[in-house]
Amino acid sequence: MQSPVPDPQKPKIVEIGLGLGSNIGDKPANIAAALARLQERGALVVTAVSSIYRTAPWGYLDQEDFANACALATTTLQPGELLAEVKAVETELGRKDGVRWGPRLIDIDVLFYGDQVFDSPELVLPHKDLFNRAFVLVPLAEIAPKLRLGGRSVGEAAKAATDQGVKPWDAA
Repeated sequence: MQSPVPDPQKPKIVEIGLGLGSNIGDKPANIAAALARLQERGALVVTAVSSIYRTAPWGYLDQEDFANACALATTTLQPGELLAEVKAVETELGRKDGVRWGPRLIDIDVLFYGDQVFDSPELVLPHKDLFNRAFVLVPLAEIAPKLRLGGRSVGEAAKAATDQGVKPWDAA
């Protein structure tokens, strides 16, 4: 039996990873709203969502704790198109520009795009700081423990980062 010939008109489906954070208002609801809105816009189809984690602020410290989560999804958009959709949803949900790493209603980062390496002034994939941020590694490892990016294991990196103050959301 012959394998099917790829249809050049049919967009390629790619698995992607998203990191989401919020520290204004109902933080877990903001994360859920962002994922729902991305799906409503047709940007992606969510396939897995991590638990919500509570993390101390990073970078700019004079602010409330963050709620962080990661999601896996599929998309047919190209990396730049996906980034544009992510930024549009952030704006629609009320994100305002402010202090770098400061308080935000919603922050959505594209963490990876299949196994593709992408480097532009607006977007670097895999995310350049992914392996330096426990608040991304822990939730991502929860839903993709065997994921390898750039030859590195997300699961192993998350285990090594467990002392960085990432706690389940309901833990005080």
